[in-house]
Amino acid sequence: MFGAVIAALFIAFITGALARFALPGPDPMPAWLTIAIGFAGFLGGSGIVLAIGGRKAASWSGLASFFVAVGLVVAYRLFVQKRPLWGRDAYRFPDRGFGVEQYRERLKKAGIDPDQIGVGQPFGTPQAGVGVPRPAASAHDHPGEPTENPAHYLGLLEELHDSGVLDDSEYDAARLRLLEKLR
Repeated sequence: MFGAVIAALFIAFITGALARFALPGPDPMPAWLTIAIGFAGFLGGSGIVLAIGGRKAASWSGLASFFVAVGLVVAYRLFVQKRPLWGRDAYRFPDRGFGVEQYRERLKKAGIDPDQIGVGQPFGTPQAGVGVPRPAASAHDHPGEPTENPAHYLGLLEELHDSGVLDDSEYDAARLRLLEKLR
């Protein structure tokens, strides 16, 4: 029983994560919301397939679940985050949504301005210097400078990278800037 619950949560998380990746731009949201979107997608997709084709068509429920989960992410983006699905503004970091404020604070602590992510980029093409931390004039100008506790800030950068808020190039650039400050 316990194994089945863990498997269902894992499948729901994978389905929700794939639905998030299907749309361009960042979709920061807590893990519980990703699981909820995946689970609702699974229930909706399976229900649609069973209603249309019966048990003989049950093999299509995975694909239908994915499309229903994508539809839920689309609805979340349009009605909760109030931002477009494609175009230049789809690549901007959202201003509202579940967990967005926490992600914004983490980015600011890492020295990254969340309002600069996706700005001036033609449909998400990475642009040098945008969304990466800039070196400070001195440690006295900015209290809470990353060099005060570099292990903590490296951990934050890694967490932001693992959760998809920072892509590989942004993560590498921010990590290199921090390590250069420590020299």
